[in-house]
Amino acid sequence: MADHKIGTREEWLAARLELLKAEKALTRRSDELVRSRQELPWVRIDKEYRFETDEGTASLADLFRGRSQLLIYHFMFGPDYAAGCPNCSAIADGFNGSVVHLANHDVTLCAVSRAPVANIQAYKERMGWSFPWASSFRGDFNYDFHVSHTEEEWESGAVEYNFREVDFRLPEGGEEDTFVVEITSSVETDWPTYRREGPGMSAFALEDGIVYHTYSTYERGVDAIWGLYPWLDRAPLGRNETGVGWRRHDEYESQ
Repeated sequence: MADHKIGTREEWLAARLELLKAEKALTRRSDELVRSRQELPWVRIDKEYRFETDEGTASLADLFRGRSQLLIYHFMFGPDYAAGCPNCSAIADGFNGSVVHLANHDVTLCAVSRAPVANIQAYKERMGWSFPWASSFRGDFNYDFHVSHTEEEWESGAVEYNFREVDFRLPEGGEEDTFVVEITSSVETDWPTYRREGPGMSAFALEDGIVYHTYSTYERGVDAIWGLYPWLDRAPLGRNETGVGWRRHDEYESQ
């Protein structure tokens, strides 16, 4: 345990009340951001995207499953991955319990990856998941929403991700970095193949038979839907992350 200030109950309460003021301000600001999110203009989707699902071929509208709202988690699981990204897998561990509650709020939660549907089905079985998960293999969906990048984009050093151009290529010798070795080993591929996929989530609305894109977020924007982080942010040592901090739930030693 790291060194930390030790105080009396009275000192703790005084500090806690000051912190409570900041927490309440953050909550009010968060509510404002929620309203701003909902006020974003809707963008009509005219492209005919096709997906493979457990039930067969589906359109983007089909992924709504009869509801008016769709939340898609862009799960990092490329065609050449041996397994899904461990970080995405830690996030997805919370999906099964959320699906039924969201459905009763007229919202469908679905993951989408570029891995072939057979690979997705095998991984779902391994992880014990039942939430909807569609394959966009050979389609443009992941590329159009900037969570997958072509080899040409990668080589140019200017892939579009999180609303800016980014160069994810490693410096010379970067392949030997401990984090890079561990994360690429976890999916049994190299860094370019691994990082040409990226995490994110996107929201859609279905109205009068027309699908609209309403919101997308990437990188730290995904923290808010990661159920583990709010818990860790309230733990004494916080996130306490070093290297690859997450494993698939069947890879931890028994606790």
